[in-house]
Amino acid sequence: MILPTLRDPRLIAIRRGGTLTDADHHLLAMWAATCAEHVLPLFEAVRPHDDRPRAAIEHARAWVHGEVPMMVARAAGGHAMGAARDLRGAARHAAYAAGQAGVVPHVAEHDLGAAAYAIKAAMAAAPPGEAEAARRAECAWQRDQLPEAVRELVLEDQHARNEICWSVFDC
Repeated sequence: MILPTLRDPRLIAIRRGGTLTDADHHLLAMWAATCAEHVLPLFEAVRPHDDRPRAAIEHARAWVHGEVPMMVARAAGGHAMGAARDLRGAARHAAYAAGQAGVVPHVAEHDLGAAAYAIKAAMAAAPPGEAEAARRAECAWQRDQLPEAVRELVLEDQHARNEICWSVFDC
């Protein structure tokens, strides 16, 4: 579990007592989907006929566009995580990244789960001795994808949760 014990109200939807607007929640979901999609080929190379991780990413985006309810996106995220269970290494982390992206519509804080697992996937796929460089490169790439409206929030959350996210956000 990579969620904090004390939740940041800026990452809780207004309708649930926090201050996160729907617009910003949508931006977080799209960013998480982008992070997961970036490493998805690492899963698809191992399991080309298993579409559960790709479906989770697509469902997160569909939720943003009002095409599916949150519960459908969340279920797709769970199925993607199921695709990861019997795998190891980069493929496993890539599937978990997709699963985390799929559950962002339910809990916005899973955005960092998608990002952290994507970084772990990139590290696991790196040649021997290059995992640290891969971590930094993936982290920097993700930050380049951050929408300006949520950039400060995500960077502050990365700083706050870096330790429980395997310290992957030092880039």
